[in-house]
Amino acid sequence: MSRLEAKKPPLLISEPLTGDAVSQSLSLLSGILKSSYGPAGRLKQLHNGVGGCVCTTSQSSALLGHLSVSQRVLRVLTASVRNHVSRFSDCGLFTGILCCGFIEHFRSLNVAPFTVIKISKHLLSLCMDHLKSEACGCRVSVDFSSVETLVCLVRSILTSKPACMLNKTEVDHLTSLVLKAFIFTVPCHVETKAVLGKCVIIPVKGRRVVDSTVFPGLLIETPEIQLGKPLAVKRTGSNMIRIALFSVSMSGDGFDPEEGTVAVHHGISLEESELNQLLNVGKQLVKDEVGLVVCQKVMHPSLKQYLKENGVIAVDRAGLAVMEPLGRMTGSQPIASIHSSSPGCYGSLKDLCIESFASKHFLHLIPEDTVICSLILCNRSETAWDELKRVCETAEHVLQLTMKEPLALLGGGCTETHLASYIRYKSSSLPASTFKDLDCSQTQYQLVADGFCRSLESVARSLSHDGEDILTDMVYGHCWFVPPGSPSVSKWSDLVSKCGCGMNDNTEDLSWTFLQGQSGFSAIQGCPKEPSAKVTDLLTLDCFAAKCSGLQVALETANLILDLSYIIEDQN
Repeated sequence: MSRLEAKKPPLLISEPLTGDAVSQSLSLLSGILKSSYGPAGRLKQLHNGVGGCVCTTSQSSALLGHLSVSQRVLRVLTASVRNHVSRFSDCGLFTGILCCGFIEHFRSLNVAPFTVIKISKHLLSLCMDHLKSEACGCRVSVDFSSVETLVCLVRSILTSKPACMLNKTEVDHLTSLVLKAFIFTVPCHVETKAVLGKCVIIPVKGRRVVDSTVFPGLLIETPEIQLGKPLAVKRTGSNMIRIALFSVSMSGDGFDPEEGTVAVHHGISLEESELNQLLNVGKQLVKDEVGLVVCQKVMHPSLKQYLKENGVIAVDRAGLAVMEPLGRMTGSQPIASIHSSSPGCYGSLKDLCIESFASKHFLHLIPEDTVICSLILCNRSETAWDELKRVCETAEHVLQLTMKEPLALLGGGCTETHLASYIRYKSSSLPASTFKDLDCSQTQYQLVADGFCRSLESVARSLSHDGEDILTDMVYGHCWFVPPGSPSVSKWSDLVSKCGCGMNDNTEDLSWTFLQGQSGFSAIQGCPKEPSAKVTDLLTLDCFAAKCSGLQVALETANLILDLSYIIEDQN
């Protein structure tokens, strides 16, 4: 009999935020996120120490996906950020940096956590109300009848990740491709509820970025296809191509020994029986005038030959990734068994052709109505391609979110400094009834508000990686960067040309001051209702939905961590 061990009591850790280990880990995580932020962010190289692939990135999804976090408190933080990124694809670093800032500034206050949480929630409501109001000076309306604002939005995403290693020509080329691919996914005819399509990214590594291109419909790589020969395909009476989609293996070895034993009569070959069944399926497909058969897995060579002889194009090893967009594009339903296929599962295509790109050959499936497209994405190295793929997927998702809520926020740190200025302006003129409702003193409210604003400003300061001085103006509350090593001058307008987002220039006297998060910072004079520049000036923009969610997630996560009084860990 094995020896029984007595149960160990649970490990109780009181006031977990007061420990030095947590403080050091939080500071380290904050430093990693801040140093990765923005177009000039520093790259991180992540590997597991025992071999395997190496990831070079500055993206939050890749960073947090590869980081091993041992501190229990920080696991809550990273899990919240990763959940946000899984839903919005964007503003992950913003959310993480802001959450770390809230925790660092709020826990240093001599105010009870319960009071801090109540006040910070009120400050968050002021921010959200301002962001959703027409008078908000850091919000831009997105007009889908013109591509100008959309170009700014996509360009801002593409230039925010230096690991993509893109020059201006490549950024311009990819911006137009991403927008073109997105337009392909928007349905032309909407009866009730619009459902956007999908862009399938096809990798081509080792080629120039400007070689990238986009096709309407779906490209399926077919190495065995022969170029130069006409593509003869069977069509229906309406000149459409009928397609059958199989998600089951058609290799003829459907029997799995692990599933049990099969009794076979003497003289009967199980393999021959399987092949006969497959050929019967092929005969039925030919009879039903199917012109294209796509199998997710392997197809028996004899079946492929039979279909070819009868004018049916057969493609196998298509893979799981193309099944969902292919079914959606053609209206076909994947057939999960060779014993239960019916004409109701078939779909249709408008046309088929062969496309050749680099050394790869593709079968180009062209639908009647395009809601699926294929983006052939090129980059010079595998590392740069991996980062570029993530960026393009983010851009597509951001455009989808923007179509649902056609708004964008100013980037380049301007939204953060504007909100900080707005909160200082509002918190200085609140009625006494507000403090009574929150059960706090005016001094407590001002302390928390100052920590809230400092946290927002810390995000803007994270965009500086080369020692630039950061200014903010007293009119719009925007963020301005002074090049490092600039000479001392009497007028700041001689050193700054445009604010971080590009909306305002130095033509008017905006009374600049250093952005250092001082509690004595002056409030903005007002919030401009209309932008002072046109969106054609290539503004830096952020996704409205993603940034609003990031602001809420950052504060809610920080409040949750601040409210922790015990960590109870089972040691058995």
